[in-house]
Amino acid sequence: MHLDPRHSVRQIRRRLFLLLMQAFVAVVLLTVVLLVVLVGLFISVVSQGGTVFAPPLAAALESYYLGRGSWQGVEAVLPGASRVDPGNWERAVLLDESGRVIMDRGQAQGGSVGQVFVSHGVNVRFPLRVNGTEVGALVYSSGMAIRFLPSLLGLMPPVAFISFFTGLLTVLIGFLLVRRMVNPLADVMAAAHAVAGGDLSARVPAEARDPDDLRALSDSFNRMAAALERSDRERRELLADVAHELRTPLTVIRGRLEGIVDGVYPADNAHVAPVLEETYLLERLVDDLRLLTLAESRQLHFDLKPVDLGEEAERARALFEAEAAEKDIVLTVRAEPGLPPVNADPQRVEQVVGNLLSNALRYVPSKGRVTIEVRRAALGVELAVTDDGPGVPEADLPKLFDRFWRSEKSRGRAAGGAGLGLAIARQLVEAQGGTISAANAPGGGLRVSFVL
Repeated sequence: MHLDPRHSVRQIRRRLFLLLMQAFVAVVLLTVVLLVVLVGLFISVVSQGGTVFAPPLAAALESYYLGRGSWQGVEAVLPGASRVDPGNWERAVLLDESGRVIMDRGQAQGGSVGQVFVSHGVNVRFPLRVNGTEVGALVYSSGMAIRFLPSLLGLMPPVAFISFFTGLLTVLIGFLLVRRMVNPLADVMAAAHAVAGGDLSARVPAEARDPDDLRALSDSFNRMAAALERSDRERRELLADVAHELRTPLTVIRGRLEGIVDGVYPADNAHVAPVLEETYLLERLVDDLRLLTLAESRQLHFDLKPVDLGEEAERARALFEAEAAEKDIVLTVRAEPGLPPVNADPQRVEQVVGNLLSNALRYVPSKGRVTIEVRRAALGVELAVTDDGPGVPEADLPKLFDRFWRSEKSRGRAAGGAGLGLAIARQLVEAQGGTISAANAPGGGLRVSFVL
């Protein structure tokens, strides 16, 4: 089943949006939890008499002790303390360094004054220190901690407001990331799903505002998809071409044999020989296909050793000299002296040169000329086969090394051949680290050369 890429992108973006919403809720919840924890810590610290939260009365008492050196006459602090911290004297008990009561709820006289303080219930104790030494303590009832709660609870609305906008900021940043990073990734994922589903034409739309890394990823994916599509197309074309190439000799063989069986043709050499020729053609075609497949898949074995391309050219000329003479074609070799050997497989090099010569002799008219030229090149040694035949249109030159390709005008089926020779030559040359190319000769004809 093929998936609509746009539907896949929408699904991916929907999931990413849900993730952003979850992140927003998580930010708000974490802020609330943090606030609750801070409230709890505050109440705990206040309940234990932390100096950070000591009331102004404690500072006034410490200043008094620092000035007098004792608690004698401390009741004189009452008028000023009432203005600084009104209402706290009525709920506070002042103790000296030994824990005895000096003042009890604003009174310097009473039953508990001068006695060791005994706690009743939960109290809040603030130590009083002068020059680092504890000189007394200020004790409040537990209601002291509750007094701070209204102020603390008053902080919750602004904190909630801040947390809400922090969450919105998180969502905004998330949307920017989606626009900048996630959307290109979603496009790549959707295209990958489409390719996995069999749609090899799927591509990732590339935009200039995408980050460089993601744009490189999109380009790489598109190149991969294009290569897969091209490979699939070539596979289909190969099957169609093979079927087409096999149909003609099989039709000839079947017609001849049926004619002989039905008594239409006598079973003599004149009628059996064409059948044998077609079987040879089939055998060569199958061998060429097998060799081409092995070369393309890099499964062909090469026995690399130093090879003199000049000697290979002379050997090839000797092998094809009879065929050239039969067609009244002049076959010559021009090799530059003192050429260095190349690292190659002699048998495969001979096969490449043979394919190039066979292709040239097939299309050169009678009284034509074919030249094998060997010379130094920038990247090694070049061997070129040049003919003075009809040549190939410039637009068709890139297709010359494709399987089963033939020019419909100058190099058509009537000239013979299955269209595999140059394709095999390219694979054999490239498998040995060389390059092969073709161009029309300046004086007419075709020049095919390879460099090792």
